[in-house]
Amino acid sequence: MERSVVQITLFGLLLSLASTLPNKDDWDIYSFHINSTVTSRYATTVITSRVANRMNESKEIEFHVRIPKNAFISKFRMFIDGQVYDGVVKAKEQAQQQYSEAVSRGESAGLVSSVGRTLEEFKTSVTVAAHKKVTFELTYEELMKRTRGKYELQIHARPMQPVSDFKVDVHIQEEAGFSFIDVKGGLSTKALANAITKTHTDKEAWVYFYPTVDQQKMCDSCSDQGMNGDLVIIYDVNRDNGLGHIKKSDRYFVHHFAPSDLPRVPKNVVFVIDQSGSMSGRKILQTRTALIHILNDLAEDDHFGLITFDGNILHWKRELVQANSKNLESAKNFASNIQARGSTNINEAVLQGARMLNDHSREGSASILILLTDGDPTSGVTNLENIQSNVRQAIAGKFPLYCLGFGFDVDFKFLEKMSLQNNGVARRIYEDSDADLQLKGFYEEVATPLLTDVTMIYVGGTNLTQTNFSQYYNGSEIVVAGEITDNNIETFTPQVVAISSNRRIIFSKSNKTVESTGTVSDDRIQRVWAYLTVKQLLDKELQLSGPEKEKVKKEALELSLKYSFVTPLTSMVVTKPPGENTDVLHKPKEGETPQRWQPRVDHKFSRQYLAPSSRVSSGGVIHDNPVWRPISRQLNHHSHLASDVMNKQSIGGYGGYSLSGISNTRTRAVQVMQQHTPRGERGERGKIGHSGAVMEQHTPRGGRGYLAPVVLPDVQPAVVHLSRDTTTLESTDVPVLHRFLLKAENQTVPLCFDVSGPVRLKLLHYPSRELSVNGELDSVTNGGFSRIFIHVKDSQHVEIDTNWVTVRDGQTVTYYTGQDRITAGSVTVIVRNNEIDVSTGDMRMVIIVHENNGPKILWPVLRQRPSDNNAEGLLAVEAAVYEEVQQAPVRKLKIKNQEADVTGEMVVDYSFASPVTMKCWLTSADSALQRPLFQFVITQL
Repeated sequence: MERSVVQITLFGLLLSLASTLPNKDDWDIYSFHINSTVTSRYATTVITSRVANRMNESKEIEFHVRIPKNAFISKFRMFIDGQVYDGVVKAKEQAQQQYSEAVSRGESAGLVSSVGRTLEEFKTSVTVAAHKKVTFELTYEELMKRTRGKYELQIHARPMQPVSDFKVDVHIQEEAGFSFIDVKGGLSTKALANAITKTHTDKEAWVYFYPTVDQQKMCDSCSDQGMNGDLVIIYDVNRDNGLGHIKKSDRYFVHHFAPSDLPRVPKNVVFVIDQSGSMSGRKILQTRTALIHILNDLAEDDHFGLITFDGNILHWKRELVQANSKNLESAKNFASNIQARGSTNINEAVLQGARMLNDHSREGSASILILLTDGDPTSGVTNLENIQSNVRQAIAGKFPLYCLGFGFDVDFKFLEKMSLQNNGVARRIYEDSDADLQLKGFYEEVATPLLTDVTMIYVGGTNLTQTNFSQYYNGSEIVVAGEITDNNIETFTPQVVAISSNRRIIFSKSNKTVESTGTVSDDRIQRVWAYLTVKQLLDKELQLSGPEKEKVKKEALELSLKYSFVTPLTSMVVTKPPGENTDVLHKPKEGETPQRWQPRVDHKFSRQYLAPSSRVSSGGVIHDNPVWRPISRQLNHHSHLASDVMNKQSIGGYGGYSLSGISNTRTRAVQVMQQHTPRGERGERGKIGHSGAVMEQHTPRGGRGYLAPVVLPDVQPAVVHLSRDTTTLESTDVPVLHRFLLKAENQTVPLCFDVSGPVRLKLLHYPSRELSVNGELDSVTNGGFSRIFIHVKDSQHVEIDTNWVTVRDGQTVTYYTGQDRITAGSVTVIVRNNEIDVSTGDMRMVIIVHENNGPKILWPVLRQRPSDNNAEGLLAVEAAVYEEVQQAPVRKLKIKNQEADVTGEMVVDYSFASPVTMKCWLTSADSALQRPLFQFVITQL
């Protein structure tokens, strides 16, 4: 989609927050220390925050920090009034049970983790009595990864207010000695640079960061609320061509292998580039830029190929060619003319890339296949497991596949599994101004193979982590850990066998240049082994199925519990004083989208409605708590405007809202009010289950079942209604509202507006294409769309509700049967787990099915916009352009040329499979859209 036109993202109403961010004037963070100790690349970091309640009454005090996403939290504790409250790591299912029990008691149990580009959040809170203090202490551990010739220790500082006693202490011990050490990051610039002290000897280094209160307000991302940024310690150690660095204890060892000064291995590389319509705009421009840079970096003895794909496969050349100047110029010209269009045939594109490499086997070279895509397969083979199986057979372990997923529309778990099955890795490329640099940076990691077919051998070692590696790249590092058999260090003998160019090479203790080994703390080496083992078991579990998968999962869980690691299989239950709310920390997976459910809001952002005690589950699913917590009943005036407009339009039963209360609705059963059957016969049809599997069968009385499609003359598509359990709550004068988001150009905070009641809305209309998309909002609090209709010309129609997908092509009606794809004329429908992909021509829309622990809702996302510019509807509204013109007494924005009052609110973005919560400026619909809302309201779907 072109960047100049940004879709409206549709939001379910977040009626309010269960709690607000405490006023920072009420409590004082009088000490904030970050202490990080790194020994042989394994970092243990402790964050300690000491807070005092200065008020004459009890206050809720928050602890909120960000940690590297590759780290495992291993300890959390609070010290309150002489008592210590330790967090307890449990299996996720047990923690979920405790979470559910807390919810049933009316407590605001929370799952408090989120994913960012490099960081995760940890957040909890506790009530502290008047003039009392609390100490929070969080410990996390990580094995630092060497990338492009360096290690990076990232420390994020965001205490939320200037702190008189703020300290960061870093101590690094490396027996190999430092080749260099430096301090970077946003907190190392300007006035803050003077607060950094760095000293080091040959084998030890210390970094101290002690900014004053005034300095804490002076960095680019600092303010009166204190620092918000990173301190990054970058270093590398001395190396040679020997066996590397081995640390041993009586029972465990860890081996760091990264030889330098080896001759580079010529490579064969094929780039498989997605050019489907969803790549249009900035993504395709950045891809072209990055690809041209990468081509410039190829060495003359490299061979390469280029494939672009949409629904069709386009080769620059059918075979790999040498990277000489003539071929490179031709390839760069090809790259600069890549255009985004069409659908996405991932299966055939990757198979063609694998064929090119298989047909071009060169002795003494290393082959690499790189896939870049931003979406799901929509043409050719679309079943994800079939694609993975096909690719695995084609590659057959001969070379690695690296998958780059551009943005959050892509099924990252699919790419990750396919990469791991083929000795590669998956990497997310974030849609940002530096996406081309991210692409180029990834390529640089694999640009220079030094060894292939690397085998790590340990005589006298057992319970080893991964020991076979297809390739070793310059600037990277291979790390292996294990147990020493019978605790006998004397019989422990390491050796590495690999291929360098076309010769076999052995690294062993007999090498004259081998680095002397050392013996260190057994506990630390053991934890490195456990950390690596858990990480690799989690990768392995992703690739397996059935009993083997469960066995690996069980092993990873047992290790996580033994070493108190918070992993995707475990959770930490945050223990608090009696009567306090329960918090449960889940570690999210990279495949999940960023999520921050109900973060506390600063004083600029208000809460005004009735709030459900809700949080995000481990899979990113919102859980509506049936226990509602009354808050302020003041209703924001913007919320009434949409209702007033629709009431004035007199739109049937869709104009107003009830003031008698709010319904908490939960699905009880599905009743088919009208069924499609051949005349004179009765039948049933299946439904989309929780996992997305659908059974579709029509069973005539007394006969065998048969599958759709069927021809049903003069029969209208079925109407499926949900029967719901309804609990009427206390009278609150609160309407049922749905919140919509309008992204803004060059602004971090978008606009939002509310629409009340189960209205019908025009989502998209292309008159020249005879294409229209309409949706009906439900009447459920925190709900979304209950039905969406897509019409192409007069004869092709797709009806989607929360249980069924019906495709009608003339008199032929097709119900979803669980197959991969349904095609009716120009309309293609693919149903996946909780996602329905609809495409026609160069338009592609995804309908996401969310289930909020009760009623399902639909969320339409326009993934590929037709090339025409005559679109109408909410999904076609251009990005808002605004500037802030007044902050007090009422905040005002100038939206285009009109001023509007706004308030700060929070909304949940359901356009992601795992919802995202963010701030927005709430205003009237008319002000946000710069036109009356009734222009988007329709009477017929």
